[in-house]
Amino acid sequence: MTSHRDKIANGALARLGLMTPERIDAATALAETVATSDLETIRVLFPDQHGILRGKAITAAALPSILASGMAAPSTLLLKDTSSRTVFPVWSGEAATDADPMRGAGDILLVPDPATFHPLPWAPHSAWLLCDAHFKSGAEIPFASRTVLRRALDQLGAQNLSLTVGLELEFHVLERLDPAPEHADTTMPGQPPRTRPLAPGYQFLTDSLYDMLEPVMDDIRRTAQAMNMPVRSTEVEMGPSQFEVTFEPSDPMTHADTMVMFRTMVKQLCARRGLHATFMTRPRLDNIAASGWHLHQSLTDTTGKNLFTPGDDGRLTPHASAWIAGLLAHAEESCLLTTPTVNGYKRYQPFQLAPDRIQWGQDNRGAMLRALMAPCDPASRIENRVPESAANPHYVMASQILSGLSGLARSLTAPAPCEQPYDPAAPALPKSLAEAIAHFETGTLYRDALGQDFVAYITRIKRAEWDRYVGALSEWEQAEYFSLF
Repeated sequence: MTSHRDKIANGALARLGLMTPERIDAATALAETVATSDLETIRVLFPDQHGILRGKAITAAALPSILASGMAAPSTLLLKDTSSRTVFPVWSGEAATDADPMRGAGDILLVPDPATFHPLPWAPHSAWLLCDAHFKSGAEIPFASRTVLRRALDQLGAQNLSLTVGLELEFHVLERLDPAPEHADTTMPGQPPRTRPLAPGYQFLTDSLYDMLEPVMDDIRRTAQAMNMPVRSTEVEMGPSQFEVTFEPSDPMTHADTMVMFRTMVKQLCARRGLHATFMTRPRLDNIAASGWHLHQSLTDTTGKNLFTPGDDGRLTPHASAWIAGLLAHAEESCLLTTPTVNGYKRYQPFQLAPDRIQWGQDNRGAMLRALMAPCDPASRIENRVPESAANPHYVMASQILSGLSGLARSLTAPAPCEQPYDPAAPALPKSLAEAIAHFETGTLYRDALGQDFVAYITRIKRAEWDRYVGALSEWEQAEYFSLF
């Protein structure tokens, strides 16, 4: 134990000021735990800009060195779009970003967070350890996922406020029909697998369908619980082979990490069983239903009082009114963070239990914001139904905090709740990723709160994705024009 402590306390991370006394204690305890365990490998990972875990697997014996000095990883991991193409000019001699030079595909520094250590039930010889991404100098990378959320939380804490969040996450689990790809399938991105559903759909919350899916549901639930993820329920959703898992309330950083790990766990667990799990919003499959992610949120003060709980008259509290107004006011520019894929915008359709207008309603599942508040109810909260299941949860959590804080800072007042959430007269959510990019780029919230580097970084990555989409030939074009002209 002493040798581990000395190595960590005198290591490179401590010299860079990245190891607090508490983290040194936690890292020392972790090193000792792993040294006396049967673990063989530790997967040292960080959530990238898309909420995908990336990193390296080290031997268990190498962990003390990583805890002391961190781990190097290529900076290009932060510069890729969803096809894994590097979309910044790392070879041109120019800085890849304005924040810091990332020339020549050099390294960044991954700083382990001992609190995120999780042995893997489906790979008992291995464990996960999440990291914060820093520049080699030790400086924060302003667009790294956990850093962005931490900066938003710091701004919230400066107002003596805390946010409690709950997750409802929808996704599909399908049987994979072609488990091994052909060489022709190994494109960039890879070709999608052929699948078929595990169960028919459109029998929402039917117990017979749950029983049909229970073996997979149980596998996912038990694995999540073994990793201390606070699962509350596993449910049959609307569409064929569509699942929903909900989680008990927690703080934003814990649940952002939980969601990244849960999505990765589900995909890996299912793949080992010949299944394909996808968090894509609207897969191109017959009779499929779109998936979303519902984020519940409530604001508390330093005493733990829920500031969204209405008084006896049932009216919105000033905090709830301003928070709702802030989320509505910044909904358009926030969509690039809450709905960051081309596919996500194909969920915003009327009368589909998904929002397409910027409105809020009292317990209204068609509205963008669903208010669930009642006098004396300590669980009073706002449910944002905009995010897609594929979104980066750290960015989404940050968007809610910064939008809500803007409403509070400007003393905004929520409009009247809607009764017709698909009223065509109401302002619409962006119809495409291109619209969302434009709103994000011209908005002021994220530039003021997180800086120009963050705005320019996200915009460049998502515009590269949109440009590839626009440049791809579609089946629609072929059917529309090939015979006509």
